[in-house]
Amino acid sequence: MKFVTYSFQGGGDRLGALLSNDKILDLKAVAGDRHSVFDSMLSLIEGGQEALDFARKLLREADHGDAMLLQNVRLRAPIPRPPQIRDFMAFEKHAVKSLLSALKIRSAASEDPAQYIKDHQNLEDFKVPPVWYEKPIYYKGNRFAITDPEKEITWPSYSKVMDYELELACVIGKKGKNISKENARDHIFGFTIFNDLSARDVQGKEMGGRFGPAKSKDFDDASPMGPCLVTLDEIEDPYDLQMVARINGEERSRGNSGSIHWTFEEMIEYVSRDETLYPGEILGSGTIGNGCGLELLNFLQDGDVVELEIEKIGTLRNRIKK
Repeated sequence: MKFVTYSFQGGGDRLGALLSNDKILDLKAVAGDRHSVFDSMLSLIEGGQEALDFARKLLREADHGDAMLLQNVRLRAPIPRPPQIRDFMAFEKHAVKSLLSALKIRSAASEDPAQYIKDHQNLEDFKVPPVWYEKPIYYKGNRFAITDPEKEITWPSYSKVMDYELELACVIGKKGKNISKENARDHIFGFTIFNDLSARDVQGKEMGGRFGPAKSKDFDDASPMGPCLVTLDEIEDPYDLQMVARINGEERSRGNSGSIHWTFEEMIEYVSRDETLYPGEILGSGTIGNGCGLELLNFLQDGDVVELEIEKIGTLRNRIKK
């Protein structure tokens, strides 16, 4: 199933099932107020398999004539305020190419670019750290920066170099601790699209402190997500999805989720070591290879419309405006 969070005519957030004909069926309205599992997307996820089965039953039996047109509502992020966000760097191609691009950018800013590259090309700073191949690396994102599909994003005043990042995001469906990778799929509710917007000029300086990104990713609406949350059974194979990024309708990036080095099952196993994972937590895949402007040395401009499309999920669209 495909679920959405939406608002209608300025009202509060509602939970809906996205129908194949671009209509939304309001689950709370169909089920009745007594069914609190349809109060929100998080309530649905926390309700477990019983709530999901009930939603499927409603979808089969409900009068779809009561559904609303998607174009008449405002889509919100599937989970507007998730309990937690962890964003990984799971694609090797991105890990390698982003470091090479950083070398090119720094060399271009030097007085003698050719000499700079010659002096620095063998430094450890420009190699993928061995630890990346030993365990799935992540940082904790800002859950308050999650924002909606179609939302116009304000370019942060302290940055001159903005970038998009094409990512697949996994949503945890069941509480667990010390979860093996063999059992990890039982803890996945579904998937959505994540755009980890980045102020690259700020990030370049921050990473020199060897403490991870901060203000380069921490600004209002820095993390668009959506347009829907698709259950694992409908995705079937999360490692065979075409992923495409377009800027103003022009294709910039294309890849397949199967090129991932660290699987979501391995991420879940790693994160849950002596730590409880809760329903609604989000694990971002990190950027797919060539899935950002940094790797292509082609960054965003004022007014650009970013469209991130992932097979079986849909398209996440936002305009970036100064």
